[in-house]
Amino acid sequence: MDNKPHAAAHAFRLPDHRILAITGQDALAFAQAQFMNDLTLLTDGQWQWNGWLTAKGRVIVLFALLRLDPQTLWLLLPDADPAPLAEALRRYVFRSKVSFSLPALDVAGRFIAPAQAAGNRFAQPTQTWFELDMSGDAGARTLMIGAPATEDAAARAQWDASDLIHGLPRLPRSQAELWTPQQLSLERLRAFSVKKGCYPGQEIVARTHFLGQAKRGLALLEADAPLAVGSDVLLAGQALGTIVSCVERTALAVLPHERAAGLLQTQDGQPLQERSLAGGLAR
Repeated sequence: MDNKPHAAAHAFRLPDHRILAITGQDALAFAQAQFMNDLTLLTDGQWQWNGWLTAKGRVIVLFALLRLDPQTLWLLLPDADPAPLAEALRRYVFRSKVSFSLPALDVAGRFIAPAQAAGNRFAQPTQTWFELDMSGDAGARTLMIGAPATEDAAARAQWDASDLIHGLPRLPRSQAELWTPQQLSLERLRAFSVKKGCYPGQEIVARTHFLGQAKRGLALLEADAPLAVGSDVLLAGQALGTIVSCVERTALAVLPHERAAGLLQTQDGQPLQERSLAGGLAR
């Protein structure tokens, strides 16, 4: 798969990416109790992949969580609408000193290495914008928050496809609350913890991990024609798994780890080629 963008260096808007800010004296404690990753691993200026689960351990939303300071967290949401997410989280605030806001900050991408950010440490090259290192084996990438950018649909599609190539599932609303972190292979992103204290869905996530019951995970697929989210993946005419993310001809599907050899196909008989996931997005 060719992961080279048509214009490598310029900044282009990522309108599906939005910010939800969690602030207040109890922001860290609230997030630690609700989200699936361990925030005690972060210091100011660091970020991690994280998410919110149902009580049954299904992923509601996946995001990058930035710790600006002990009382300020940003959730960088690649797909979810921050407004209803904030309303859902408010139900669990109780007496915690926490507030939610929706910063009016544009998010942009560039297919070039960051100026200052590296690994899980984000940077603020100017007073007005931040950058994160989204590079991986398939190429250098910089994600920017609050930076000026232009509209470029082709570059945006290339960015989204690059996410899938690196094993970052992009979850449209139809795929929310369907999959466990293990089924989405989120251990690749170090996006959840099995050792921290309780959080919604933690018991199921930990049991699956410690009993070795994760029988499905992500596979990267490519086709000769556009694919559709929610479509079945077939082997020998039988449904084997489901496409959870796709950008044109590139898709991520949840498939069994152990399966018979044979040609994978779509429901309409289109052949699917399985590719190796690129590394590099774990933080």
